[in-house]
Amino acid sequence: MRVAIMQPYLFPYPGYYQLMKAADVFFIYDDVNYIKKGWINRNRIILNGKEFYFTLPCKKISQNKLINEIEIDFSSGFFTKFLKTVEQGYKRAPYFNETMGILSEIMLFKENNLALFLKNSILKMAEYLNLDRTFELTSIANSESRGMEKADRLIAICSKIGAKEYINSMGGVELYKKEYFKDKGIKLLFLKSGITEYSQYSDEFIGNLSIIDFLMYEGKESAADVLDNYELI
Repeated sequence: MRVAIMQPYLFPYPGYYQLMKAADVFFIYDDVNYIKKGWINRNRIILNGKEFYFTLPCKKISQNKLINEIEIDFSSGFFTKFLKTVEQGYKRAPYFNETMGILSEIMLFKENNLALFLKNSILKMAEYLNLDRTFELTSIANSESRGMEKADRLIAICSKIGAKEYINSMGGVELYKKEYFKDKGIKLLFLKSGITEYSQYSDEFIGNLSIIDFLMYEGKESAADVLDNYELI
């Protein structure tokens, strides 16, 4: 059994869903500290030919709080404004209508807790992309491992459900050592994405944008092929 564990992100880039596809069980890491100016509640799309950052507003954000302790600020009018911004940026994209459909469904979900809102968005998008996986929140399934060192906690989560392989993004190459995991009975793998450029109707390709951008131009049928374009090393 293969496990992947990632913080919940707001409409993450396609590589996030590749990690999901490579695993049998995907843990949403909701009981770790919130990171300011990270990707938990913000991301990028293209607007007027340039990258545009959007941020889901939250109340009293702090890096001393866990992700699942953060509340969304619904008073800002963000949700309506965001959908209008997406329409402005992508209304001529070939898959605009179908992509706006899933975005609107996700954005209409009324949940104050940031982690639970993001969990719903991740599961809805996974369903849209035909990713039939088991999803768990670490706060529920593995709360007893909280406070461990990073690598030890990942190993504990895997061991609890009998998983023998753990998949991390390439960003973890400098953080985690295969030998350390192996000594604990877990095979550590890193996912190397093979996502290539696609047409964005702009002068220069901008990579690692929200999956919104990819779906607008390529659609979910093309996403099926793209999500298979990775290597485990």
